[in-house]
Amino acid sequence: MVGVLAFAAGSKEATGTVVLNKDKPLVFFNRQPSDPVSGAIDMASINWNDKTFYVGFDAAGGGAVQGKLITDYLATADASIDRNGDGTIGYVLCIGDVGHNDSKARTEGIRKALGTWTGSTDPGKVQVGSVVIGGKTYKVVELEGKAMTGTDGSTWNANAATDAMGGWATKFGTQIDLVVSNNDGMAMGSLQASNYPVGVPIFGYDANADAIEAIGAGRLTGTVSQNVDAQATGTLQVLRNLLDGLTGQDVYVKGITQPDAYGNKISAPMEYLAGTKALLAANSGVDKTNWQEYTSGSRDAGIKQSSAPVKKVLLTIYNAGDNFLSSSYLPALRYYAPLLGIDLTVVQGDGQNESSVLDKFTNLNNYDAYAINMVKTNSGRDYTDKLRY
Repeated sequence: MVGVLAFAAGSKEATGTVVLNKDKPLVFFNRQPSDPVSGAIDMASINWNDKTFYVGFDAAGGGAVQGKLITDYLATADASIDRNGDGTIGYVLCIGDVGHNDSKARTEGIRKALGTWTGSTDPGKVQVGSVVIGGKTYKVVELEGKAMTGTDGSTWNANAATDAMGGWATKFGTQIDLVVSNNDGMAMGSLQASNYPVGVPIFGYDANADAIEAIGAGRLTGTVSQNVDAQATGTLQVLRNLLDGLTGQDVYVKGITQPDAYGNKISAPMEYLAGTKALLAANSGVDKTNWQEYTSGSRDAGIKQSSAPVKKVLLTIYNAGDNFLSSSYLPALRYYAPLLGIDLTVVQGDGQNESSVLDKFTNLNNYDAYAINMVKTNSGRDYTDKLRY
């Protein structure tokens, strides 16, 4: 009976060896398993087995890049940016998800750059900051920061940002000199407000195709590229390495900082953090000076068709409506997976209920590996519990 149960919970390699689900490669991506309040990494999930890793981007570094993008812009601005001439630069902040590490990092980066940081990423917990524009020091005030949660409970919601921006424009009028968002989706949503103040600079994050186009058209001031191609390929490459039986540093080096057995190597820089088993892509600022470098259609020339044996991977995405994942990350995954010999099955949730993803995280013994993007960052155990059997 034990042998029968073991077979049912696993899949066979080419050698006929049964691999239990609990022993298969597992990569968390985009949403790092963590506590939504403290931000502490959920090491129990990360250490599920010796083939478990996280692939994402340098969240803290990205927040700093966005902050510098904003202060660099202000450094070249003139007095007209202070729309009502009161000596204060007032800004509003679209927060994605107060319980998400990436959102926290971006809010922190923005507030540190503008001097409004008090040690908290919570809405309203700010101080008066300052910036120098044209040799003159201006006060900086966060007029309001708000988590953009939709009526259905989904976070990072662009429609919520449209509504919020409309309310802010009415409430604060010419006090608004700057708009900042934790992602491009909410920034573009803000621009959809019928009363968006014309000419007010606005910054997003993600370098989505529509955001890059908006920068070229002069509608969006800047964004941050988290190097989606490197992230998507990194997720697949780590899985490929594990499926090929690589161990030790070869798992996060081959095909990433060194060519793999098939001659592939990610072109963009990535860094591995051993303490959290995290492989992270670098970030870069995008504005009117370099937006053409980030137009859609370009893929990493360092990744070509390999002769790797095809393996099946089940991949989850927390929200089918997420702008970054649906318009940037998923197309990249679908492009690179066949090149790396990965037969990808994608299931998507609704962005609010973990069950919308978990209920599709099934038939696990049909797959050779798994890639997980959770609805809530503290839901790692819900997925690993299903892999026990």
